[in-house]
Amino acid sequence: MNYTVFPTRRRPNLGAGWEDEAWKDAETAELKNFRPEGSAHRPRTSVRLLYDAEGIRGIFHVEDQFVRSIRTNYMDEVWKDSCVEFFMQPRPDTGYFNLEMNAGGAHLCCFIENHERVPGGFKKLTRLPADLGGGIQVRSSLPKIIDPEIAEPVRWHLNFFVPFSVLEIYAGLLGELPGSQWRGNFYKCADDGSHPHWASWAAVDEFNFHLPRCFGTILFK
Repeated sequence: MNYTVFPTRRRPNLGAGWEDEAWKDAETAELKNFRPEGSAHRPRTSVRLLYDAEGIRGIFHVEDQFVRSIRTNYMDEVWKDSCVEFFMQPRPDTGYFNLEMNAGGAHLCCFIENHERVPGGFKKLTRLPADLGGGIQVRSSLPKIIDPEIAEPVRWHLNFFVPFSVLEIYAGLLGELPGSQWRGNFYKCADDGSHPHWASWAAVDEFNFHLPRCFGTILFK
């Protein structure tokens, strides 16, 4: 799986919608690989990325149902809510970042250097402190808290911005972006929802999103 990230010509802001002109330059990736462990709910989820000198800008668009989101703080267990995720590995000799964002706009981000599961988490994981994690900007089109769940069909989108300066603290200098290749994946989940589901852009070969071997290629033009 390959996804191409183009440079911005018109920088999208955090309030931009899916059809905003700034996103017309971006390639669209769809998350079509659903794990069989989930319910029959199959939300159509798409994502677009662009980049500039400051960082990566992205937007998820979800045609959803049964949406619930109750976690509001940085580093809360947002994957248990209706959630979208972007995992990125800038270099093959470093770990990867897991950016997880719920439908209300709360997020978490860690740098994972050894994804082997151990009691309580992973063998080598660094949680980005709040002063750095707060530099990752997230805004959803839905309210901060969604409870009870929205049972009827609903469309929502979520914008995010990841500064390169934050990534470089852990992954090292990124160098020139044009022509470079990263590894990564996009996900949609709702672990504790009434209709749990787990979808990805690049298929995972077991019930686990933390599988760098299954990441796709992210190409910077």
